[in-house]
Amino acid sequence: MTDNYEDIGFGAHKIGFGERPGIAVVDFQTGFTDPQYTLGGRPLVERAVENTARMLEVARAANVPVATCYTAYSSRRDAPYWKIPTVLEEFHHGHPCTELEPRIYDKDYDVVFCKTGPSIFFQTAITQFFIKERVDTVIVVGCNTSGCIRASVIDAFSYGFRVAVPEDCVGDVEEGPHQANLLDVGRRYADVVTLDDVLDYLETVRGRNET
Repeated sequence: MTDNYEDIGFGAHKIGFGERPGIAVVDFQTGFTDPQYTLGGRPLVERAVENTARMLEVARAANVPVATCYTAYSSRRDAPYWKIPTVLEEFHHGHPCTELEPRIYDKDYDVVFCKTGPSIFFQTAITQFFIKERVDTVIVVGCNTSGCIRASVIDAFSYGFRVAVPEDCVGDVEEGPHQANLLDVGRRYADVVTLDDVLDYLETVRGRNET
């Protein structure tokens, strides 16, 4: 099949991993991971949670900075014009759906941010945190691929970071938008990789840190 984007040079080269990674964990809160909630329990998201938990164990052992976030508001008044009723009605500070998924969260290690827009970088201190930690490569994981992951990838790219997205560590409601958005950000802003690719990279980082 002809790829008109590829024909004119989109995705012509890999960005590659840099010297110092940081992990951006986007919206792995129970509202998206727990099936008791309207937006929770989607199979692709569950797969992403399990794979991300494996990745984070290695990242923490390698002393890689981990920034995780959840979305929450004081009420509907300070929320933007979301077209998703559940977000407006339930994603409020103190609601159980804003709690971080315990499988991916280490309270003694991770730095936590509350975000109010799609991107983990929008009006949060994550950029300062990564700069302080000398990060040059941001590995974006979480949900949903077509929304907050895409937005976070674009912002990380815009701030000048190398960006990698492990396909099996991000999830969405449906396979189609998941794959389409990965294809598109892979043409423009980021390397779309696998969990195994990231694990191999993290092991090299760990090895450098131990020497």
